[in-house]
Amino acid sequence: MRPPYPPPPERSAELRRRFAEEARSERPDLSALCLLVGAEADGALDEAGIDAAQVELDRLAGLLPYRPGGPREWAVALRELLGDRMGFHGTPADYRRLESSLLHEVLVRRRGLPILLSVVWMEVARRAGAPVYGVALPGHFVVGFGPEEGQVLADPFDGGRVLSGPDAELLVAGATGAQLDAAMLRPADPLDVVLRILNNVRAWAAARPERSDVALWAVELSLLLPSHPARLRYERARLLVQRGDFLGGALELEAYAEVVEVVDEAAAERVRGEALAARAMLN
Repeated sequence: MRPPYPPPPERSAELRRRFAEEARSERPDLSALCLLVGAEADGALDEAGIDAAQVELDRLAGLLPYRPGGPREWAVALRELLGDRMGFHGTPADYRRLESSLLHEVLVRRRGLPILLSVVWMEVARRAGAPVYGVALPGHFVVGFGPEEGQVLADPFDGGRVLSGPDAELLVAGATGAQLDAAMLRPADPLDVVLRILNNVRAWAAARPERSDVALWAVELSLLLPSHPARLRYERARLLVQRGDFLGGALELEAYAEVVEVVDEAAAERVRGEALAARAMLN
């Protein structure tokens, strides 16, 4: 399969403008944000491709039975449609592919990371009127149906398998060694979902130093979200230096040092030292 190639600069600028606008809207559209991430990763994804992905989500929603019942019935209906009939699921090999984090590719391949498969489940179910939301368990993303007191969980990575209480406990324990608590089962905010997807992209790129281009756009999209970790500015600065933009990286490092100095003077000094080293590379 061909690797994804980035869009030209003018297209990228437009995608980022739309991404920032959508992220700051009153009700951010999760599928739209995910498809804009995909277009930033894959220059072959044009407007027709974005529209086709939305149409596919609509089509899948139209195949669900009309209001099948309560939360468990919804979870079973989604499993039967997306997992059993359509073959959406994940495997360990999917963690090694960037396409597993891109919604348009997941819709075609019907394979992906847990969080992207969960986006498919959520967006199809939402269009059909289901009470659905994402649940960001530590180390493994799933979907929830219904109110928290009668919540039903399903694991799209496992084809939509409906989870019992012990199943969820095992997922958390297997990923982190921690015990499941009620706070882990709260609905995930759409923007938190997008940030977690971008974190996965950054982790994929971090394991492949030759793909610092991917790491950079993932950081820069993360910085467009209304709420994001301040340390992402430091990560962006280091990526700029790594990619040969020594002046841009030094300026970013110096700006980050000013922010950090308020809480940690020693850390600020270390960052300023990195900025000096970056400037020295200009000579």
